[in-house]
Amino acid sequence: MGMEDETRDFLVRIANTVSLVLLWMMINVFAGIYLELGFFEGSPSMKNILYYLFFLTTFSFVILHLKKKWKL
Repeated sequence: MGMEDETRDFLVRIANTVSLVLLWMMINVFAGIYLELGFFEGSPSMKNILYYLFFLTTFSFVILHLKKKWKL
């Protein structure tokens, strides 16, 4: 007795969504906290500005990708 194709596709889509979001979050947490790009020391430096620009750009791409993936 196997799983129905629609149910399997739905669960795979959920797993892919969760893994993509977690990967995106881990990359940004690593860069923001471990590399200290998310913190300002007095005023924002060019590294901080580039980090936040990267953060917002990749966030918009992730959201657009997920909207496209979940469009039925």
